[in-house]
Amino acid sequence: MARARSEERRAEILRAAVEVIAERGYRGASLGAVAERVGLTQQGVLHYFPTKEALLVAVLEERDRWDTGGGPRSADAWRLDLLASLVDYNAMRPGIVQTFSALLGESVTDEHPAREFFTRRYVQVREDMAAMLRAEFGPRLPSGLTPEQAAPLLTAVMDGLQFQWLLDPASVDMPAAFRSFVTLLGTGPEAS
Repeated sequence: MARARSEERRAEILRAAVEVIAERGYRGASLGAVAERVGLTQQGVLHYFPTKEALLVAVLEERDRWDTGGGPRSADAWRLDLLASLVDYNAMRPGIVQTFSALLGESVTDEHPAREFFTRRYVQVREDMAAMLRAEFGPRLPSGLTPEQAAPLLTAVMDGLQFQWLLDPASVDMPAAFRSFVTLLGTGPEAS
């Protein structure tokens, strides 16, 4: 019972951290603001996450768990249609997308505590995307690109669409735009 309550409290803190980071960015977020949202003291938050950086990493890891359904990513787990479903899902949770985007943007600055996480994550994401594209198209996409050449582009489109959608959701239909890109991936130069 105590363990379940502890896990529930930890999840509450993570949700609050997502909200605070979405509103203020990582540098503007404080443990005190997170604590206030869940009705704890700052020391109470530190009981679950010993540093602000530890809370940040937990937020990022939790976001990845949400995106992968709770399990570890495997190269054969992703398909383009499942990726499109993930984009649909992200369109229903702007706070998570905003938090991820704010942290991603901030992480490119020197000595940001999320920099190492995102660097490792993007290596893994590019590998996963290349494996997915290889399973979908073989050693070459219809355009002639290899899966390794197309993987960073696919990743950039997904992240770029999130930024555009956050800035102007009325004008950018993120799921439709992503499906258009998937169609483009399957179109060779002969169709141009």
